[in-house]
Amino acid sequence: MTNFSLENLWKYSEFFENKNYSFDKKQILDLLSKKDINEAYSSISKWEGYQPTPLIELNKLCMELNINKIFYKDESKRFKLKSFKALGGAYAVERISKENESIVVATATAGNHGRSVAWGAQRLGLKCKIFISEFVSDARGNVMADLGADVIKVKGNYESSLTECINQSNKNNWQIVQDVAWKNYITVPKYTMAGYTVMMKEIVNQIDQNKISHIFLQAGVGGMAGAMIAGIANYLDNIPITIIVEPDSAACVMESIKANEIKKINIIRESLMGGMSCGEVSLVPWQILKNSVKYCISLPDDNIPKTMRLLGNASFSNEGIIAGENSVPGVISLVASCKNKKIKDQMKLDSNSNVLLIGCEGDTDEEMYQKLISQLD
Repeated sequence: MTNFSLENLWKYSEFFENKNYSFDKKQILDLLSKKDINEAYSSISKWEGYQPTPLIELNKLCMELNINKIFYKDESKRFKLKSFKALGGAYAVERISKENESIVVATATAGNHGRSVAWGAQRLGLKCKIFISEFVSDARGNVMADLGADVIKVKGNYESSLTECINQSNKNNWQIVQDVAWKNYITVPKYTMAGYTVMMKEIVNQIDQNKISHIFLQAGVGGMAGAMIAGIANYLDNIPITIIVEPDSAACVMESIKANEIKKINIIRESLMGGMSCGEVSLVPWQILKNSVKYCISLPDDNIPKTMRLLGNASFSNEGIIAGENSVPGVISLVASCKNKKIKDQMKLDSNSNVLLIGCEGDTDEEMYQKLISQLD
């Protein structure tokens, strides 16, 4: 068993409690409706190759932290795309193409969302344009190209690629399939979020009689986190304690919750957690997250490679888990919280707790994965 002594320095950067916390199921489901959530599951569960992804117990980590159960939703097994994003972009493509089967779809992406949109377009025989920033690896771009998409690399960061996607789409009459909402662009991101809620439907069916007491949710623009909270409102009888986890270089949800309004972050340093390195929370998720999140935690990149390796070599569970760099922040936050008695007590993490973690991706960039797990501490 791996030794999680304090010498291992499981780090967090900042811990914050939301003073405006109020989990209102009706209000949440007014923003992402029961109808949208249920329709997404009804449709996606009929797709060829669909099966629920595993919910793995991190039983060895439970013993070390004195937690009753730790559940890890392993999205590395999601279709052949190795990411929860397969549920969102592809479903949004399906929804918008029902009215027009000759459309060209376009999106900006850090990798996984674009792969889902490209796959969704390929499934339906649609043309697809993908805009990526210069920081997205060639390996990720090549995977999207292999799915039949035209991949356009843009100088600058993710926001630069999104701006270019919007400009080109407006000029060429392409249909934008984005997981980010803004003024007058709400419907498609809602379809994307509705797709993500399939994870919570599966989890409810997998946890047997166990009630989830805590859920750690990674946030970039907040789409997955908002969707999972809507899933909680729709599918769970109880209300778990919700914790948002972000890179300390891009903690846009935490800073927005502090200010009680959307705050844009100027990202000086790109995080290893590339899919979470976002400077501004999306509009629809923000409306859900601002009151329903109990705590926020930000993390440095320090423990990312180590945690990927420990999951992979079965230090935390009876089986090895292939976890990408965006999958491990929940694990790190849980360990760091349990190593700080004040935070552990405040969050009520104890021997009765049943914690849910979202392993949102596998080795979506195989070269990057091998490089990171090979790093020495």
